Amino acid sequence: MRLFLFFCLLFISCNSKEDKDKYNRELYRAVNKKDTAVLDIHINDKRFYGRYEIYHYGTGKDSGDVRGDLKGDTLRGDYHYISFGGNWKRVPLALLKKDKKLFLGKGVIGTYFNLPCYVPEVPIDYKNPEFTFERIEKE
Repeated sequence: MRLFLFFCLLFISCNSKEDKDKYNRELYRAVNKKDTAVLDIHINDKRFYGRYEIYHYGTGKDSGDVRGDLKGDTLRGDYHYISFGGNWKRVPLALLKKDKKLFLGKGVIGTYFNLPCYVPEVPIDYKNPEFTFERIEKE
């Protein structure tokens, strides 16, 4: 019980130090055939968080939260969402920021402490992304 309390206090104190006002909001949209994805993120020079929705033409949408770290030109984190089938899922997320666009990366997924992540031995591929996000004006 004490250990649980310690981790709760540590988590709260770490998050309270982060000034949410220093984040910039960026809105992106991508289209792949008839599917559309919208990425609404808050980003600073170290971290990002926000909403990510994928509209699958004719079947429904995946909708959830993204969060992670920014290292150089790469955003790495995870996407925790409820699928159009109704189940909660968590998958790793990697986006390459280049030419004012975000390219969704693909990689080999493994688990670390029961959380999905990209296997570090296999490079993430950004060459043929499922989605290429272009920045749009805030709606």
